[in-house]
Amino acid sequence: MTKILVIDDDQSLLRALRLGLESLGYEVLAASNGEQGIATTALSEPDIVVLDMGLPDMDGQEVCATIRGWSDVPIIVLSATGTEHRKIAALNGGANDYVTKPFSMGELEARIRAALRTHPPSEESGPTEVIAGLITIDLVHREARIGGERISLTAKEFDLLAFLGRHAGRTCTHQMILGAVWGPGYREEAQYVHAYVHRLRQKLRDEAGRTITTVPGVGYCLNVDIR
Repeated sequence: MTKILVIDDDQSLLRALRLGLESLGYEVLAASNGEQGIATTALSEPDIVVLDMGLPDMDGQEVCATIRGWSDVPIIVLSATGTEHRKIAALNGGANDYVTKPFSMGELEARIRAALRTHPPSEESGPTEVIAGLITIDLVHREARIGGERISLTAKEFDLLAFLGRHAGRTCTHQMILGAVWGPGYREEAQYVHAYVHRLRQKLRDEAGRTITTVPGVGYCLNVDIR
């Protein structure tokens, strides 16, 4: 049975979506805020996430970015605002689709089926924690620590570190990193990656480049043991 997580603080909408989707044969999980939604995604590994942008504790964009730090689960965004700018921001931030309220159950179910055709449920999920020597990268809570001491990272620095962590042990090309962290319009801006890797190495005390290694002319690789 396909498992759907709905993250929305509107209890009436949650009940309606649960009843509607369960009647169509889906298993439905619910979360009423961003923090709960992130935790449920990590622990329950849903096949698809339906995410409201207006949550009480954090913006839906932040929830989407956090989930994207460790998971490729399809995310359908719900929003009362259907402006082009908002849609582009959501899609560039990792969402797979965008539905403007109000919507019909038929429309939502059609978009769920379309997302699942493009991203069928996988039996494997990515790590939620990455270990590199004394460095721990918590992809769920968006934290990095050295020997238990939290490292102060900007959102973009953590996004870069999380992307490398999700692909630990594999070479990530400049274009791959730019497309995932900065968006498709930045694929030729390799200097962004070089600058941010330099800053990450300083903060991770990896100036010698043993943790984040350089693959000359290609990109970077994070050398880690994954737990």
